Amino acid sequence: MNVIETALPGVLILEPRIFRDARGSFCEIYNERTMAALGLPTNWVQDNFSLSKQYVVRGIHYQVQNTQGKLVRVTHGAVWDVAVDLRQKSPTFGRHIGVELSGENNRMLWIPQGFGHGFVVLSESAGFAYKVTDYYSPAGERTLLWNDPDLAIPWPVTAEQAIVSEKDRQGSSLREAELFP
Repeated sequence: MNVIETALPGVLILEPRIFRDARGSFCEIYNERTMAALGLPTNWVQDNFSLSKQYVVRGIHYQVQNTQGKLVRVTHGAVWDVAVDLRQKSPTFGRHIGVELSGENNRMLWIPQGFGHGFVVLSESAGFAYKVTDYYSPAGERTLLWNDPDLAIPWPVTAEQAIVSEKDRQGSSLREAELFP
């Protein structure tokens, strides 16, 4: 597995080795020994999957209780995936990274606890799968406004194109949000 460090310490792009031939392709998505050797979690408590159509924006989500690390990937289609550092004492607080994940490139993104996460679908539709290190906690869930000007995330979708849930439309600004120490 190829590991690419990002501008946010701890957030990693993981590229599994892909074997292609006339039949198609094969890659290993998860191997406990490989993850442990990389210093990543090996005890996942929940797997999630969403199917979304083009221009759907999901996020930016995080939990202040039952905080979660996430290993995210796209099964088919393509998304632009974003992680935002929400640790107030971090030197990269408020900064973000964005990376394209697709069923074709098989890239995964490791997002540790203390980060917000969101994505927008670039293709006609996309299947999005992710593992988390702690259980979902409705009481602890928080949402940042996806297009908060203070975050200045260059989303590859306009506000008019974006399909956003009511919950995500009501997200907090970075200035008003409950964050991590």
